[in-house]
Amino acid sequence: MSEADRHRADEVRQPEPPLPEESGLTLEEYLAMQQAIGHPTRFRILRTLVANDELSASDLKTAVDVEPHNFHYHLDELVDVGLIDKRQRRTADSQGFYTYYRPTAMGRGILEYGVEELMRREREFNDAYS
Repeated sequence: MSEADRHRADEVRQPEPPLPEESGLTLEEYLAMQQAIGHPTRFRILRTLVANDELSASDLKTAVDVEPHNFHYHLDELVDVGLIDKRQRRTADSQGFYTYYRPTAMGRGILEYGVEELMRREREFNDAYS
């Protein structure tokens, strides 16, 4: 590549800021969400919750088939970044207290418009050219 073809540093366009000034979340928070869903186990947990709306921890662990010693670590990661909500039943029944998990609006959005959108596009491309 010749010198004439290279951009000078003062000619390189900078992208627009990724977020509006009045954004409710920081760039770091958005990136943490993206990083969290990038792990296969957390991706499966979030997908399972979106498909079921809300599940107890025991039902979710059974559905996702994850190692018990890793399960709560992954749940806590998803809760910490705001992709799922955790709530506990206030009163005990004959089986005790339960913790339930459900996807947040951000959790549903990042799944539907992020990774799953890319997978849908790949299926559409493969169908069109198969």
